[in-house]
Formats: sequence, structure tokens, C-alpha cells
Amino acid sequence: MVSETTMAERALGIAREQGVARARDFRAAGVPATYLSRLCVQGQLVRLGRGLYQLADFSDFHAAHDLTEVTRRVPHGVVCLLSALRLHDLTTQLPPAVWIAIAHKARSPSNIPLKAEIVRASGPALSEGIMTVVIEGVSVPVYSPAKTVADCFKYRRRVGLEIAVEALRDAIAKRKATRTDLWHYAQLCRVRPIMRPYLEAFS
Repeated sequence: MVSETTMAERALGIAREQGVARARDFRAAGVPATYLSRLCVQGQLVRLGRGLYQLADFSDFHAAHDLTEVTRRVPHGVVCLLSALRLHDLTTQLPPAVWIAIAHKARSPSNIPLKAEIVRASGPALSEGIMTVVIEGVSVPVYSPAKTVADCFKYRRRVGLEIAVEALRDAIAKRKATRTDLWHYAQLCRVRPIMRPYLEAFS
């Protein structure tokens, strides 16, 4: 009979090998779902979504890996909002989904193997402020810190105003964005009246 310790080690080994492991990967190796729940409670595994798990110690690594996967599947998309904040070190939260912006008239991607939050935009709101970050040899388009902060205020009902304010404060404190750039994208995203009191408070 396989011991509890051995079963846990087997589960962690699968997660380490797969990066993002599916529930069926554990079942195929004979690991019951109860062990997955137990490892999540113990903080050794992280449940990303329905049937998706990864090692807690490598959350940041695999979060970045998820960005490369979505970039391959949605070549015209741009990493945005919470995923961009994480990439720019402007939040301590690990988003449970990859946030990506696509054109208003673009077809919704249906072949993404991971959970994704889709945001639609058009014109300069979609095309401006894009920079490229190379992850695992893949060029990942992502909005700049200043554009991302403005986007967070624009989509504050989806991400939360407190996250937008925290991102603005950190962008200034960590010198990730200039006030000039922040004002520019606030104007572009039509959120200057909303951002103004916070931007002035952090001056």
C-alpha cells in the first residue's frame, strides 16, 4: 500500500514536471483528489482553476509561463490589467486568470487551455502603450505600467478601485511611470477626473 507521504511526493512531482498539471494527470498517476485538496490546504499546491494545479513555490514562474501560452493562442492580444500589474511588480496578488485585451470586433478566443479574462478595446486605447517582454524566448506584448494603471481605473468595476489606487501609488513610488505618462494615459482612457485626486495625493 502506498504511504501518505509517498502519495504526496508523487503529486508534487507531477506538478513540478508538468508546471500546470491537470486533475487527470494526477488521476492517471493514481493520486486521489483528496490528496490534492490536502496539499492545497497545506500550501504546497495552488489550485488555479477547475482541474488545474501548480506548485505554490513556483507560482510566479508559472504565471509568467501562462502569459506565453496565451500569447501563442491569441497573437493579436495584449496582456493587461492584473496580469500586467503582476508582470510590472505593481501588485502582490497572483491573478487566477490571464487578462488580455483584444479588438472590439475580434472573435473571442476559444482555444485557450487556461482561464482568461477578456477585455475589449479599440483605437489608441488598444494600440498605444504596448511594450514587449521576452519570456521563455517568446515576445509577450504587454501594456506599459502607466497605461496599465490608467486601464485599472477605467475597468475599476472589474478589478476593484483599491487595486487601481495601489497600482498608482506603487508606480510612482517605484518610479515605474512618470506623472506625465500617467496623465497622458488617464486622458486616453478618459479617467483623468477619477485619477486626479489620487495622483495629486501621491505627489
